[in-house]
Amino acid sequence: MKFKYNWLLVAFCAVYVSCAPLKKKTGDSNSLPATALQPYGRFVINQDQNLEMVSSAMHFGFSFKGKQCQLFASIPNAGGHNYLQYELDGVYQKRIKVATTSNDPILITAPTEGNHTVWIYKATEAHTGPIIIQKITGDNLKSLREDKGPLIEFIGNSITCGAAADPSEVPCGSGQYHDQHNAYMAYGPRVAKALGARFVLSSVSGIGVYRNWNSNGPTMPEVYEKVDFQARNPTRWDFKMFTPQVVSIALGTNDLSQGDGKKERLPFDSASYVSTYVTFVQVVKSKYPKAQIALLSSPMINGKNREKLQNCLTAVKTAIDAASPSDKPVALHFFQPMRARGCSGHPNVEDHGILAQELLPFFRQLVK
Repeated sequence: MKFKYNWLLVAFCAVYVSCAPLKKKTGDSNSLPATALQPYGRFVINQDQNLEMVSSAMHFGFSFKGKQCQLFASIPNAGGHNYLQYELDGVYQKRIKVATTSNDPILITAPTEGNHTVWIYKATEAHTGPIIIQKITGDNLKSLREDKGPLIEFIGNSITCGAAADPSEVPCGSGQYHDQHNAYMAYGPRVAKALGARFVLSSVSGIGVYRNWNSNGPTMPEVYEKVDFQARNPTRWDFKMFTPQVVSIALGTNDLSQGDGKKERLPFDSASYVSTYVTFVQVVKSKYPKAQIALLSSPMINGKNREKLQNCLTAVKTAIDAASPSDKPVALHFFQPMRARGCSGHPNVEDHGILAQELLPFFRQLVK
């Protein structure tokens, strides 16, 4: 089963200079600069004071009056492309391809006149490269803040990214890896929306706890503190930007995988997996001391490996609970096995809906 660790060599033209809170520049009512937006998820404000959307499903909202507004978006890698997706008045619309071949703004059109709300999401993951937002133009523009409520951080791999889930525009087996990404429809955002919660995704395709899909690293514990999950990037994420009530971690599919069949792959080392996982959870807890930690298994693993993963996660919980007896006990959820229908053995959009429904009772007990 191929859960690809998509190391794209992106030639960044923009320079990462800050991931600090935005200095609000409101402009006038007909132009909303990037610095006036209120982003959720991992982002960077570059030297041009533009917003770089980094992580999966990173999002921001705004309102406008009339029938149309214009979103000025670009990508730094020449000849490449990326994807946004958006809601209009609370209803999901579609994915939008962002390429370097056009300088025209993205037009967002409403069916009627009046006041409208828009939420823009990054459809792809951090390793696909950033999408740069310069400004929005239109009438009576206002930046939106999400309603106050519990925040869930979903840490995981390609499944959490919503990778390979949506072949509706580019069929499986064609195009590039991120052409079938749909982070908005992944299980995490769907669980959060159903519970009236907010969310951020910290996920990378092919990544694992102590080894990846087809490599020994860098693994999630090695890149989690980097703003874009790239080991070589010196810029670290500011964990004071968001304070999740629940941190969900779903890692293990790639540790247990057989790899790409080309590189040497040693048998799964349960001791290394458990010890590294325990250390990683302790790092997460140091960032969010009051957060409830939830560990998820994998719907893609069946048979003996499924039992092996569940035993390992139980061992992680036991170790963390013993080390922090005054904290909330670690919560566990073991997925029911799934025969995934997306590309390269991943869940598709409909499968993510099934996963979200399975998870709702579990997260409902954790989110207050």
